[in-house]
This record gives sequence, C-alpha cells and structure tokens, in this order.
Amino acid sequence: MKLKLESLLPMAPGLAEARSPTPLRRGRTQTFATGVAALLLAVTLAGSLAACAPLVLGGAAVGAIMAFDRRTSGAQIEDEAIELRAASRLREAFGDRAHINLTSYNRQVLLTGEVPNEQAKQTAEQLVSKVDNVRSIVNELAVLGNSSLAQRSSDTLITGKVKASFVDEKNLYVGAFKVVTERGVVYLMGRVTKAEADRATTIARRVNGVQRVVRIFEILSEDEVRRMAPLANGTSTPPAPVTAPTPTPVPAAAAPAPSEPPGAVSTPIAPPGLPASGAR
Repeated sequence: MKLKLESLLPMAPGLAEARSPTPLRRGRTQTFATGVAALLLAVTLAGSLAACAPLVLGGAAVGAIMAFDRRTSGAQIEDEAIELRAASRLREAFGDRAHINLTSYNRQVLLTGEVPNEQAKQTAEQLVSKVDNVRSIVNELAVLGNSSLAQRSSDTLITGKVKASFVDEKNLYVGAFKVVTERGVVYLMGRVTKAEADRATTIARRVNGVQRVVRIFEILSEDEVRRMAPLANGTSTPPAPVTAPTPTPVPAAAAPAPSEPPGAVSTPIAPPGLPASGAR
C-alpha cells in the first residue's frame, strides 16, 4: 500500500480515461444509483445551512452509506471521534477568528479554510496533532480573511456535483471516496486503486467551477481491493491495516507544515479544449 498526494487542474475533454477493476454495480436497478446520488447531494447541500459557522466537520451525516466505506468500522468510528475532539480544541483556541474545515479519513486529517496569520496555521496543526489516533495531517489552511457565505455555498454545490458524478460513473466504487471543496479547490480522499484514482480525478476536473483537484489517496493494489469485496456486501469485515503511509507524520512536537502538501503539483489553467501543461 502506498499513499499518493497530487494537485491537478481541470482536465481538458478528450484525454484518455482510466478504468477501474472494481466498478460500482448498476445492473440491478438504475433507481438505486439515482437514489444514492440524490442522498449525497441532499446531505451535501444541507451542510450549506451551517456555512457561516467558524468550524466545520468533514464526516457529518453520511452514515447511510457507511456500509460501502472501505475503511474498517473501527476506523470510521475513530475518524468521527478525531473530528469531534479536534474541533473542540480548535474552537477553544480560535473561536470565530478563523474558519477551519476539519476532515479525518482513516486517521489522516485534512485542514482547510482560512486563518488570520501563519502562526495560527501552525497552532491549528499542533493542536490537531495532539489528538489521540491522528497519524498524519495535511495542512491546507490559507492565511486569508474568512470566506464569504456565497463562496461556501458555491463550494458545497461543487462537492455535491462531484459526488453525484461519482455515483453516475459505473467504473467507480463511490463509497471509497471523500470529497471536500474549499474556494473551488476539490480535495479527494480515499482508499482506491490507481485506476480509480485517475478516473475520479478526470471526473472531478470536468465539473463546472472546479479550479484545482488535490489528491490525498491511499493507493491499494487490485488484490487488496478484491479482499475487501465482502465488506461492500456486508458479509464480513477485513482486518484493520497494520501500517499505513502518511504524507506528514505527526511527531512528538509538531513541526511547521510546508506551504504545500508533499508531492503536490500545480499546473497553469489550459485554454478550453487543450490539455493542461504538466498535468498528470
């Protein structure tokens, strides 16, 4: 297992599309996929009602599709606990002086949003690093004024569109992904194969309003995914992973985070119809 973290711009139409060996099955009824898409979009849009709150948790209200998640049930519970504990610490430290989104996936925490200065950015990371069971942090906080309600509503809509597009794609296992959007930048988290990662990136880059895509994936082999197949059907639970790669390990005393997550690659926006220079 290896983890891959990349930053990409919207892909021009016409580029080759990778196919996944573990598709989301649509053979029974189209109604199921449509229903899940509607659920995801409704849950995502509901989050916009709290858009003016200074702190947002990333794992809210998706228990209905918990059975499709490639994390173990124990990891999912730990992620929820991490988000609640970290949110409490950040709220005590910053109050309404910062807008911080906190998302934990398989014990890896993504921080997005806005803080007043660089010291606040580092303080937020240090506070989260001291929460039990956190194994790594990707600090994408920006030193900016808090985003507007209109911007947050736009981000919520983009997240809903990306999730709905994943549900409509028969070659993706939608439960393997978590989507976060901040100021038009889409962050993709999940435990996926390389083919799934590439296909999801292609889809997300084509969604209207997406400025950039950042990939924070744990790349699994096809054999590992096949062994997880019974979990998707609710028949068994695979053992928790013994080790997992981390982009930014949490030390005993948290070190300052880099300005960009390790391995992130940004490329200029290409004119419509042309591939972005340097895009992977």
